[in-house]
Amino acid sequence: MKGQQFRVEAGKKLFINRMNELEKGATVEFDHVLLLDNEGKVKVGAPYVKGAKVVCEVLDNECRGDKILVFHKKRRKGFRKLNGHRQDLTNVIVKEIVIA
Repeated sequence: MKGQQFRVEAGKKLFINRMNELEKGATVEFDHVLLLDNEGKVKVGAPYVKGAKVVCEVLDNECRGDKILVFHKKRRKGFRKLNGHRQDLTNVIVKEIVIA
């Protein structure tokens, strides 16, 4: 999911980095599954588990994350700078985890 790893379960809601091409209600599949736990039976991918994928539905594509303040200061120079940043996010819910 754009360079991030998440631990998912069916029915879990996630905030992932904005995926501009998706609309509300769209279905998206992620096939890069690194590890799979099926009732105690663990499969570790090398690098991915073959045939496994996570099916998600987009709940909202207009979310924003919390504001993060970035403060820079150089001591004894009188230099101070304050920037704020809010990350654009997509809210998805995990519908199912498909195991081949």
